[in-house]
Amino acid sequence: MTVPGADGAGPFVVVGTPGDRRVTMFASALRARGLPEPSVVAWRDVLAGAELRLPEGALVRVDSPGEDAEADRLLRGPGAPTRVGGGAAWHAAFVRGLERVRRAVDGTPGARLLGDVGEIAVMFDKRRCHARLLTAGVPVAAALPVPVTGYAHLRELMAASGWNRVFVKPAHGSSASGILALQVRRSQVNATTSVELARRGAALELHNSLRVRAYDDEADVAAIVDALAPDGLHVERWFPKASVGGQVFDLRVVVVGGRPTHAVVRSSRTPMTNLHLGGARGDLDQVRARLGAAGWRQALGVCARAAACFPGSVMVGVDLMIGITWRRLAVAEVNAFGDLLPRLTGLPESGAGGLDTYAAQVAHVLAPRAAA
Repeated sequence: MTVPGADGAGPFVVVGTPGDRRVTMFASALRARGLPEPSVVAWRDVLAGAELRLPEGALVRVDSPGEDAEADRLLRGPGAPTRVGGGAAWHAAFVRGLERVRRAVDGTPGARLLGDVGEIAVMFDKRRCHARLLTAGVPVAAALPVPVTGYAHLRELMAASGWNRVFVKPAHGSSASGILALQVRRSQVNATTSVELARRGAALELHNSLRVRAYDDEADVAAIVDALAPDGLHVERWFPKASVGGQVFDLRVVVVGGRPTHAVVRSSRTPMTNLHLGGARGDLDQVRARLGAAGWRQALGVCARAAACFPGSVMVGVDLMIGITWRRLAVAEVNAFGDLLPRLTGLPESGAGGLDTYAAQVAHVLAPRAAA
């Protein structure tokens, strides 16, 4: 049994939201190794400027602020937690919070971060993340090279590029918040999105919805894009994804310590495959069989290359798209907090078989110390 302090492992500290599933699942992984529960530093305290005290030798894991309404208020300002937008303010406050955590770690003897905060900041900027992957030669979908200022500008850029299908993504969004799958054909416009558009007199409100919606009124689509553009947009050419059983899919591949350890198929009848938006876990064995051994190795290799762009991160979650011909691959996103996949155990060949994503990370963090 590994004991904190006896071999330099721990104590563990999580920067997160107390009671959040991410925190409780990581705590469960520690208990399963005979380790004490982690101390939790609440994001709301980090963001409010409270003094951060860490124990000597702390191993500090930075996790998501989750759905804490107070943390959201400190990140984006007052407003309904369901609202879409405010991403630029969110990211700026989030980065300031990350820097506070880094300074606290630097000021604590023996403490160290389990994830580079600078890399986390990049992963929460889709433009910078895409650019980093592209520079490293990781396959990604083509993206518009200039900032989009609004719907009219978007249409100009699409026409100049010869694109009639794009994904419009808020630069700092997550969980598909604010994303539009936009198709244009002559005078017809169609956008599929999780955005619920509400007009209250002259006021316009955008809210996240668990129901994926379709808009074909160009005025509505323009209103959504115009509302989101000031916070920054990342626009990619639509990458036609392969389908199984009549549903398109992509893969979420968790990479721990540079090694792909977990994979889940996310399938949907809509362009958004996120599980909380009605997507479903598909049959991984079926996808592997269709890709073949060589294709599967190539897919995991692309995910490992994407993760290698963030060498200071113990774990990243890579969203991998497989093209409609089953030959092309493209990374859609790299997620700093992409490990919330309950009941998913590791790939047998990865060395994490039987372990969930959190247990695999704990094993990785402890392994060098156990060998020392």
